[in-house]
Amino acid sequence: MSSPASKAPVRPQRIDFAGSPRPTIGVEWEFALVDPETRELSNEASEVIAEIGESPHVHKELLRNTVEVVTGICDNSAEAMDDLRATLGPARRIVRARGMELFCAGTHPFAEWSAEQLTDAPRYAELIKRTQWWGRQMLIWGVHVHVGVSSAHKVMPIITSLLNQYPHLLALSSSSPYWAGGDTGYASNRAMMFQQLPTAGLPFHFQEWSQFEQFVHDQKKTGIIDHMNEIRWDIRPSPHLGTIEVRIFDGISNIAELGALVALTHCLIVDLDRRLDAGEHLPTMPPWHVQENKWRAARYGLDAVIILDEDSNERLVTEDLDDILNRLEPVAQSLGCADELRQVADIYATGASYQRQRRVAEEHDGDLRAVVDALVSELVL
Repeated sequence: MSSPASKAPVRPQRIDFAGSPRPTIGVEWEFALVDPETRELSNEASEVIAEIGESPHVHKELLRNTVEVVTGICDNSAEAMDDLRATLGPARRIVRARGMELFCAGTHPFAEWSAEQLTDAPRYAELIKRTQWWGRQMLIWGVHVHVGVSSAHKVMPIITSLLNQYPHLLALSSSSPYWAGGDTGYASNRAMMFQQLPTAGLPFHFQEWSQFEQFVHDQKKTGIIDHMNEIRWDIRPSPHLGTIEVRIFDGISNIAELGALVALTHCLIVDLDRRLDAGEHLPTMPPWHVQENKWRAARYGLDAVIILDEDSNERLVTEDLDDILNRLEPVAQSLGCADELRQVADIYATGASYQRQRRVAEEHDGDLRAVVDALVSELVL
């Protein structure tokens, strides 16, 4: 009796990675609209975007209280910040003329998710249909930074190694200590919230592009995703742009901190890229260490004691940042962002956003409206 013929394995569809001839950057910065009198969120993003007019630099998002400002392709952090200012100046004038202000933090201190309206778009409707309560809870804002990479074979090793610096980037940007009027005890409640969505959270530890292709194939075959942009990892490939997209950051309230964190991200990825070119094996940590580091940074922010390596050595995150910034100085010089990289140290010298918010609340007897005012005032163009 002959055995039935075995089926040949189906090779996943190839995913072309556009590749970037040089390590350019792009930045996506999400803002909420707030009423300056009540300090509540305003669901008028569609009207604001309509008045701004069709633009590749201003996008709608899941909620009607959110406007996203996007750069073009830039060579360094300073150029990206100039690009953002050029868009934000006219946009803020329109927002203010309509009786609102621009606000950016990982969460709003006291807004209730149930009062917020969804943007009318099929992909957002499908997201909520699937994710239900957790999807409706996503009253959060962030920053995404794209860095160009030359070829697909570098992408997964860089992403997996960059996870070692995940807690540094999250701690520096943490700006979401409050949720629905209460202090969560976390520096970044947004990071904990967002990972509840399917396909969100930490990326898998892949080393080969073919592993990513297989993953996408499996996700589509099992109906988990229809499109690649539904993979919502904290760091993910953007094949059509030829970039690695870093989505770790909480919302950032001001240009100075944003410029510093964009420069740090740019330098970290370019450094890893150059080390690959030099034939170096990039350092990685076990997934369980990476997961723990994310939680520690979200919980304790700049006071987090993080795991450094696969040997389970630990160190205060700010002490490790001192060494990282010194090591990256030559990279920053070559990219034209040395001044911005030096400003990273200012964040932990004077206090990150979550720390500033708590100070303001304490100074105003717990009045979280004062926190909204302080965040709005930090956006100086």
